[in-house]
Amino acid sequence: MKHLKQIRLNKFIAMSGVASRRHADDLIVQGFVRVNGKTITYLGTRVSPEQDRVFVQNKPIHAVRDLVYIAFHKPIHVVTTMNDPQGRPSLAEYFSKARIRLFPVGRLDWDSEGILLLTNDGAFAQKVSHPKYGVAKTYLAKLSGQPTDEQLQKLMRGVSIIGGKARAQYVERIRSSGKYDWVKIIIDEGRNRQIRQMFQKIGFDVKKLQRVAIGSLRLGALERGKFRILTETDLEKVFRAPKELTARARWLA
Repeated sequence: MKHLKQIRLNKFIAMSGVASRRHADDLIVQGFVRVNGKTITYLGTRVSPEQDRVFVQNKPIHAVRDLVYIAFHKPIHVVTTMNDPQGRPSLAEYFSKARIRLFPVGRLDWDSEGILLLTNDGAFAQKVSHPKYGVAKTYLAKLSGQPTDEQLQKLMRGVSIIGGKARAQYVERIRSSGKYDWVKIIIDEGRNRQIRQMFQKIGFDVKKLQRVAIGSLRLGALERGKFRILTETDLEKVFRAPKELTARARWLA
């Protein structure tokens, strides 16, 4: 008898578009997943996509065949979820008519704007979001003052914030108004309000924050509230280091 190919349960859930692998692990541990009528809580469980019947929160799921990847320019004062119990503007206002179920890759704070990826590919979302893959995120921050070069270098060495030490991959002062500075900063994590916390540690508040690139995929001229479908070339850029990091690596070599 031919053996049917089996994959890890969390990967199958991610392939269904229900959640990222990390969130799928949470659903499994919490007892929200059944396979062939049996509740599964063991993370190492493997299933056959062709044969096993998988339910998440009592709804049957199937591996998604048509995967979609979108770049969206999130405006400020929009929550990075498809719904919000508090009734605040959410991503649903922009994607409620989509014929497939999309979910955001990572997050952008309520008071931040910039490039945000959406997809129905949980495996892709996991690879972009998880710190172990080191996908760079580039931001422009308007500060409440003018930090010294030494203060900016401190961000490169690392500062202690909630959740542990955080270190910038790259920092550059790009514009000065005489009272406020704009700073470009690149990180390879995405902890809650991480950049705001990092600048607070050196004595400055972030007045405006815009994410302008993920990997080497740039926001470009995409208008606020607009989106575009990503091509294969775009997806390759997501996992390619931005020019600032590659230039720095050549300089250090």
